[in-house]
Amino acid sequence: MRLWSDSFTEGGVIPPECAFAQIEPATHVRYAPNRNPHLGWDEVPSGTQSLALFCRDVDAPAVKHGMNQEGKLLAEDLPRVDFYHWTLVDIPVAIKSLGEGKLSEMVTPHGKPGPLLPFTIKNGTEHQLRQGLNDYTALFVDDPDMAGEYFGYDGPCPPWNDLRLHAYLFCLYALDVPFPLEGDFTGPEARLAIRGHILDEAQVFGVYSLNPEVAESLAK
Repeated sequence: MRLWSDSFTEGGVIPPECAFAQIEPATHVRYAPNRNPHLGWDEVPSGTQSLALFCRDVDAPAVKHGMNQEGKLLAEDLPRVDFYHWTLVDIPVAIKSLGEGKLSEMVTPHGKPGPLLPFTIKNGTEHQLRQGLNDYTALFVDDPDMAGEYFGYDGPCPPWNDLRLHAYLFCLYALDVPFPLEGDFTGPEARLAIRGHILDEAQVFGVYSLNPEVAESLAK
């Protein structure tokens, strides 16, 4: 199976248009367009009943202490964990791509609704995709201006004082069953649920930083 993006090159910088936040010199960061990136795929194996898509930051700091604080820097060797930005399941085999901005555009304080997501393919057929809760749900739980349930895609927003370049891994799985969970679910719950049902998989990754020095080094 093969997965690619027209929004960024393999291992290249994810554009600010597909991020939750972008660099703003006066305030460190500001909201970005938050459009989901284009993704396309082919060579799906026979017998596939549904597809599942995940995006996760594999370089998120393991603890919040020191994040986005003046006068502090987050060292590259700090412990890191996964941060889920997108979980999309029950994708029919008939769908071959997702256009940039098709499923997410602009930051939505308090989150986007879910889990059901109507989707129309080119021949006019209607499908109900299902979205998981991303990790902004937990990140903003104590922020009255942002707290809520964040379904679907919300893009990169690494700490602006992080010295580490963050990698964002997009993974597509071909499953031999419809997605097996009911109700709401998180990215880790979804990945656990598809174990033993994966026929094939593909991935593509991009990188992103809100640290001006790190971002400038990428542009050289």
